[in-house]
Amino acid sequence: MILETTIKIRKDSEEEAKDTIETYRKEAAQKHYILKKASYEYKTKKAKGEIIGEAWVVTVTLFYAGLWEDFE
Repeated sequence: MILETTIKIRKDSEEEAKDTIETYRKEAAQKHYILKKASYEYKTKKAKGEIIGEAWVVTVTLFYAGLWEDFE
């Protein structure tokens, strides 16, 4: 049984990153998990001091059940 899972997702804009987190929040009850942690961070790729790529990395931790919970 999966108790908890952490997912990292690459997005191309800050707005997409925020939307992804909001989607996980909205789907939590329907998909039977608790959104334990959600964050995003901006990453850049540089070459010779110049930014040549950028991305936002979304990290979500989904909690499904505790170790000792009674399941019916």
